[in-house]
Amino acid sequence: MEIERALVMTSFNEKSKDAYNKKADGYDSSREGEFTRKFHRLLLSEMAWKENYSVLDVACGTGSLLAEMNARKVIRGYGIDISDKMIKNAIAKNPGMEFRTAGCEAIPFQNDMADIIIVSAAFHHFPDVGAFAREAKRVIKPNGMLYIADMYLPSLVRFVLNPFVPLIFKDGDVKLYSPKEIAHNFERFGFEEVSVKITGNIQLVTMRKLSVSLL
Repeated sequence: MEIERALVMTSFNEKSKDAYNKKADGYDSSREGEFTRKFHRLLLSEMAWKENYSVLDVACGTGSLLAEMNARKVIRGYGIDISDKMIKNAIAKNPGMEFRTAGCEAIPFQNDMADIIIVSAAFHHFPDVGAFAREAKRVIKPNGMLYIADMYLPSLVRFVLNPFVPLIFKDGDVKLYSPKEIAHNFERFGFEEVSVKITGNIQLVTMRKLSVSLL
């Protein structure tokens, strides 16, 4: 069972890596890049951060969101992405920030280092959302904030579409989630739901890491 699970994870990650390595250089000016900026705009309107906050963007792409945050209030920015070419572009765009090529299941940063963790338009790509929740709990500070902005579709559409998502979308997409599913995934690992906002086909689930957890 563990071997099968590892193979499935590797398959999705490799598809995502291959797809976004091919898209990396022209991503910001592409149609998909413009679509991603809609998620960024929602996040920027809803997030609260202070000067010198440590912000980790998981599946950071070219680092555009971190750059926009830093332009408003200076942050200590960190990012990971499965695509090494995306990471190369993020480094060029954000001198002084720290970026690593990595999947969400093993975040290469120390415990309790982040005031904020962000996932923008990428949660539906994660092959093991439980493993990511466990890593988020490890990396984020007590009372730190987790923002998950992802695609939103009504329950009936998700029910019909989800069995075919990996076949229809070729970029390593895994599953589309409801706000309740996202929140429950993190509540199991010591987070509490703060708010849910749905705007068109975008949902933003905001979570807080509890200062005391039995897990």
